[in-house]
Amino acid sequence: MGKNLFEKIIGTHLLSGTMEPGSEVGIRIDQTLTQDALGTMAYLQFEAMGVPVAKTQSVSYIDHNTLQDGFENADDHRYLQTVADKYGIKYSKAGNGICHQVHLERFSCPGATLIGSDSHTPTCGAVGMVAMGVGGMDVAVAMAGGPFYLTYPKIVRVNLKGKLKPWCAAKDIILELLKTLTTKGNVGTVIEYGGDGLATLTVPERATITNMGAELGVTTSIFPSDEMTEAFFRAQARVEDWQELNPDADAKYDRVIDLDLAAIVPNVACPHSPDNIKTIREIEGMEVQQVLVGSCTNSSYRDLMIVAAMLKGKKVHPKVSMGVAPGSKQVLAMIAKNGALMDLISAGVRILESTCGFCVGCGQAPQTKGVSLRSNNRNFEGRSGTKDGQVYLVSPETCVAAALTGKVTDPRDLGMEYPNIVLPEVYEIDDSMVIVPSCDPSVEVFRGPNIGEPPKNTPMPENLSAKVAIKVGDKITTDHIMPAGSYLKYRSNVPKYSGYVFYHINPEFAPSCHKNKEQGFASIIVAGLSYGQGSSREHAALCPMYLGVRVLLAKSVERIHGANLTNFGILQLTFADDADYERIQEGDQLAIDNMHQAIKQDTVTVRNVTQGYEFETKCNLTSRQREIVLCGGLLNFTGK
Repeated sequence: MGKNLFEKIIGTHLLSGTMEPGSEVGIRIDQTLTQDALGTMAYLQFEAMGVPVAKTQSVSYIDHNTLQDGFENADDHRYLQTVADKYGIKYSKAGNGICHQVHLERFSCPGATLIGSDSHTPTCGAVGMVAMGVGGMDVAVAMAGGPFYLTYPKIVRVNLKGKLKPWCAAKDIILELLKTLTTKGNVGTVIEYGGDGLATLTVPERATITNMGAELGVTTSIFPSDEMTEAFFRAQARVEDWQELNPDADAKYDRVIDLDLAAIVPNVACPHSPDNIKTIREIEGMEVQQVLVGSCTNSSYRDLMIVAAMLKGKKVHPKVSMGVAPGSKQVLAMIAKNGALMDLISAGVRILESTCGFCVGCGQAPQTKGVSLRSNNRNFEGRSGTKDGQVYLVSPETCVAAALTGKVTDPRDLGMEYPNIVLPEVYEIDDSMVIVPSCDPSVEVFRGPNIGEPPKNTPMPENLSAKVAIKVGDKITTDHIMPAGSYLKYRSNVPKYSGYVFYHINPEFAPSCHKNKEQGFASIIVAGLSYGQGSSREHAALCPMYLGVRVLLAKSVERIHGANLTNFGILQLTFADDADYERIQEGDQLAIDNMHQAIKQDTVTVRNVTQGYEFETKCNLTSRQREIVLCGGLLNFTGK
């Protein structure tokens, strides 16, 4: 039996385990990346491991907290630069671009493995990498030379057939797949793309698809490395990094999905979930107040050239505020040189910094109840910075259609000829904003007052007595757990940031956890389906751990967040019977007896002391993960 693409790459990196769905495997990691919102804690953890130099090709990007509205961000960036210089990590300065866009351009490598402390790291799957989003602790361990462990996934083949029609875009492809698969129920799955339609999709278009594949909740997404990939690497002056990689003709897949590209129409993800998909026709005519193009999903040279071509000689509607954020300095320099930037400016577009910016709630919050059409990947409630903001996710083409008309408009109705964008044979190459490290052990690492020591958990007690500090529903995202935007500047200050856990759901969560501690109880979180969607931010596990949370009881947990919970010593259990979820109330006292033995079983009995009954839960952790939880987290486990 032939091998699929994922099998081929993992097979050359396998360190332990068996490549069978559901089995735990350990793999060698070639590259890591971090961004500043999550990287600070990752490097603090790496320092705590006492390793003299990073053993992976690693890049530290500054792309989230570039607005220096206080000392915190500037201090943390100086910490990141000095720690990178000392430990052999490349440092991409603020303004050089978004980590996924820059890494795709300058560091991606077909056949290699990459993990990054950002959930959209699978972007680099566009060129045939196994690229996965993880928590910062996993990045630190890989940099120290340790394996990365994952549950070997099922492989789903998505056959792309035919060719997109004009005004239909790669964004519409991934939105169509989200309509089919939704954001939940895909844990332990990899999406591998194939079919004759591949020949029609450039690397930037493939990157849009692999990037937003993160919203499916899959382990990663991957395309073959073919002639289209070679052309991209040649244009980036990195053809020596390219190799052809294809699945075998008789490769086996756990499921096959066929998508007819010619049948795809302009789609939209409506508030407040990336899988709330409708066609543009279904919502056309709605008035729009804001349009934003950018983020790691749609900020490539190709994307911005389409936007500029559509706006050339025209004006943004007077009632619309439109902003464009180039994904990298490379993209910005190229559109500045060829005149496209002037076309944007002349049309009335606000030119934003080459950062994550509006996607993560750092600026450009819409007006009260404002309708904002955006080309980014997430539209969770409040993520934009406006609690009642109505964020719709669409292609750059559909963004421009709304910017010109002032309302949701199908771009096919504009009466324009679709722009013919030819990708350059040679991109603008200038890596001067990527600082090469000295690896000098005498480098003094800068530590501002916002920097603290990475907190450690305590070993799991023999008998656990805890109170339910909060009960939440389905599809709780890491944005719900740990708000982003202006709160991100506290990510290096865990005691401060912990005060905002679940802040927009229940601002009394942190005080109630403190009260539980004072009374001698741990805390428990109770949740519904697909808990921990969205960003990989490990603070959604780290900060609850700091507050004394020892157990998550949920109907189901997403992959990255589940790994983060384990890394910080929080036991995740799933309900054997959903009726038990309905019965539990906030404030109930729960107990698990003989924890050290109970955690080694697949079924764990929990006593509801308050209501006087017992119920069964499932523990789906591997034996290694159970030991980590008993130790109180990965830092303790590594230091044994």
